[in-house]
Amino acid sequence: MTIILVIVGVLGVSASGPLIAAFPAVPVLAMALWRNFGATAVLVLPTLAKDPRSFQKMRGREWTFCSIAGVSLALHFVCFMYAVRMTSVAAGTALVCIQGVWIVLFQRLRGTRYSAKVFSGIAVALAGVLVITGFDLGHGREAIIGDLLAIAGGILAGTYTIAGSVARRTMSTGAYTSVCYAITSAVLLIICLVTGEQIWGFDAWGWFGIIALTVCAQLLGHTALNHLLSILGPLTVSTLILLEIPGAAFIAALMIGQIPPPGTVLGLIAILIGLVLVIRGQSKQTVPKPDS
Repeated sequence: MTIILVIVGVLGVSASGPLIAAFPAVPVLAMALWRNFGATAVLVLPTLAKDPRSFQKMRGREWTFCSIAGVSLALHFVCFMYAVRMTSVAAGTALVCIQGVWIVLFQRLRGTRYSAKVFSGIAVALAGVLVITGFDLGHGREAIIGDLLAIAGGILAGTYTIAGSVARRTMSTGAYTSVCYAITSAVLLIICLVTGEQIWGFDAWGWFGIIALTVCAQLLGHTALNHLLSILGPLTVSTLILLEIPGAAFIAALMIGQIPPPGTVLGLIAILIGLVLVIRGQSKQTVPKPDS
């Protein structure tokens, strides 16, 4: 059963980039909005059934960090989803997946000490970023903008993860994800209304893409990986998530015929090696006592 969950989780998150790229007729902001709104609708009822006072018990600190996480997640989706339509799925996924590097740097500023292996991994991963972005210089302005958006998406994902970890100290998974996804949906709806983005009136094929993205990436992928945290532990799950990088490239090749060029593949390998070093190097890190 654990092996099945690993396969479902990795394939689910790996399908995100290819599905976004495969349905260009559906605006990016609309896909992001419905993806999060659908997940919210699915998660709220079971959370309330388990504990009807889940949301009433939330304190100001929890609302604050849920809000930071929700806004960061909304902006992350905007950056990442535009990125995979402007650059390759493989490059966009790899660049956004270096969020672990940004988390380490954020935490280092807060006083967390890491081993030399972690910083060696950061150097290798950033070298991979330079390889991918340098290679994309020859593919025009749009590809470079896509790379920069993916990097920004990774930074925002790191912010989302850190804020969420604070909120999760005193919240159940269901309550946190429901509130976070609801805030994300509200932010994306405001952005859609302000920019005049179409959020309705798609054909059946467009709605199929939205539903597929919501089910595969948001519900199956993330839910399976979140469940595995209690079985395999965060270090192992963090390592498994790295399979999203080659997984997204493989699915994109099968689904939309997008074969990453040799330069991008070299960058992907460097990022994977760097992130493995970052994750493994944290197994013996020294973490200061959290602020009260």
